[in-house]
Amino acid sequence: MTNVYDILEARGYIEQSSNADEVKKQLGEGPVTFYIGFDPTADSLHVGHFIQIMVMMHMQKAGHRPIAVLGGATAMIGDPSGRTDMRKMLTLEQLQHNVDCFRQQFKRFLSFDGQNGLIMTDNKEWLLDLKYIEFIREYGRHFSVNRMLTADCYKTRLEKGLTFLEFNYMLMQSYDFLELYRRYGCLLQLGGSDQWSNILSGADLIRRVESAPANALTFRLLTTASGKKMGKTESGAVWIDPDKTSPYEFFQYWRNIDDADVKNCLKLLTFLPLEEIAELTKQGTNPNTAKEKLAYEVTSLVHGKNEADKALAAARALFAGGGENENIPSSELDAAELGEGMDILKIMSFAGIISGTSEGRRLIKEGGAYLNNERVTSHEQIITPADFNNGKILLRKGKKVYHQIVLK
Repeated sequence: MTNVYDILEARGYIEQSSNADEVKKQLGEGPVTFYIGFDPTADSLHVGHFIQIMVMMHMQKAGHRPIAVLGGATAMIGDPSGRTDMRKMLTLEQLQHNVDCFRQQFKRFLSFDGQNGLIMTDNKEWLLDLKYIEFIREYGRHFSVNRMLTADCYKTRLEKGLTFLEFNYMLMQSYDFLELYRRYGCLLQLGGSDQWSNILSGADLIRRVESAPANALTFRLLTTASGKKMGKTESGAVWIDPDKTSPYEFFQYWRNIDDADVKNCLKLLTFLPLEEIAELTKQGTNPNTAKEKLAYEVTSLVHGKNEADKALAAARALFAGGGENENIPSSELDAAELGEGMDILKIMSFAGIISGTSEGRRLIKEGGAYLNNERVTSHEQIITPADFNNGKILLRKGKKVYHQIVLK
């Protein structure tokens, strides 16, 4: 049986390991209990989380036991990693709502059954009841402040100011790892590369306190070929929740990524064999074929085959110049609000394809705005009921962003 470490390495996931040979040996000798933490700072997972979910699925398929730790307590402080300022403080009620949303989303991707079924827990179970003096006395002595200040998660914050509240985060995450070792025999923590310092400190704490061979393994963040984080659009993050990012919008995000990013995304975000990916992305092939395959596969994993089929049909209909497809993003406009007419900038803002009149004017001036597949030439154009065909108009921004307005 192939060692899952080799699979993860071949597909390009692995960034750093505390001890690559030891981790590979552990994963090859038998089932390993591992964990990944997810701080519930929003009410949905986003595509940045999906790399970690893919890793968990690979690991579970190989027989290893995953633990998803939902950070109901750590999110009360906020991870300073990758931040230039403090995270927004959430109430206990907001955090509990977000945790509940995460729990439901994880059910789509991982099995809870069998000896390696997913364990899902919230770190507030053990962190909220800690007695601070006892905790600092028992575990604080294992952390060197000098060493902590060299960690990237703290170094980048020192210039603008690092609060003592955030300085506690590494200790709390490290204690999570120790607690999971004691409860479940967890010996491996996984996470994004921006978590390296936090994860490594947890493995080090277990080795110091329990003399157990705990390890850290981090994975690449989802970035473009130029190093920019993926998963952001003009309207915000690309979410797993279909009510926040529709399956069609989700599909279109992947269908429209740069050619240079397709191969990497196919390897990280799908289960397609590497041989098939190599064939799809070899020199001389049409990159749009690979992009469509990527969009379909990722949408199938996240939203199911039925939604992926609908999104594919809608995308192809639009590409062919048609607009009659119920899966195209749409908004309903009251006929009374339209009245005898509404200016193009207002209706584009209503559809959400521009953020304001300045962007709309610039878009029209540059020739990037379309109404019913005809270029809009003036920001003073008025949309009247006569422009609606069977009660619908189709707006387009550039080559990729479509939105249908339905008159009611």
